[in-house]
Amino acid sequence: MTYLPSAIAVLAAYLIGSLSFAVIVSRLMGLSDPRSYGSKNPGATNVLRSGNKAAAVLTLVLDALKGYAPVLAALLLGPRFGWGETTVAWVGLAAFVGHLWPVFFRFQGGKGVATAAGVLMALNPWLGLATLASWLLIAAFFRYSSLASIVAALFAPFYQLLIWGASAAALPITVMSLLLVWRHEGNIRKLLAGTESRIGQKAAGAASAAKAAHPHPHAHSHGHRKGHK
Repeated sequence: MTYLPSAIAVLAAYLIGSLSFAVIVSRLMGLSDPRSYGSKNPGATNVLRSGNKAAAVLTLVLDALKGYAPVLAALLLGPRFGWGETTVAWVGLAAFVGHLWPVFFRFQGGKGVATAAGVLMALNPWLGLATLASWLLIAAFFRYSSLASIVAALFAPFYQLLIWGASAAALPITVMSLLLVWRHEGNIRKLLAGTESRIGQKAAGAASAAKAAHPHPHAHSHGHRKGHK
């Protein structure tokens, strides 16, 4: 019975992680489903390809928060339930796994970059900042979000092991990093082939889908006037 609170915390983190904010935000803002254009990945980078920066920023913030909030809650509630660093770290991994395989969206999730960043920032802000700095550096030089994410994911466990040692958080962080790289397998192939989309590059499919879903308001009236000439 002593493991029950920990199990409940891990399950709750997974359910929070299962909220696919790329899809939710796009629906609320009248945009095309991000799983229908670009990389078809329900994440902030693909939402940006719709041309709506506000939706992309909101998706990024919410995806990061759903990684950050469960870990922070576990840290705050830890003394009450006797949770140590191990439980807190696995709570973070559960939130990340929820993003990858969301139960509310037929287990079709994103790649988890923002959620992983939120988890790391809550577990160890310095580790999170070091990983974020790696992402920004690669993104600024090469303009590929996927490449920046892969490099940052590979560096995160090394930062943890070299600076903070093999603590209880090291294994969940390593698993999270390996899963993140694995989820970018398609991007790796595109990078090698030179066909990967750059940051901010608008996807044609998003524009056409949006036009189909929201036809020009004056199109009908124009046709109506034309018919009466």
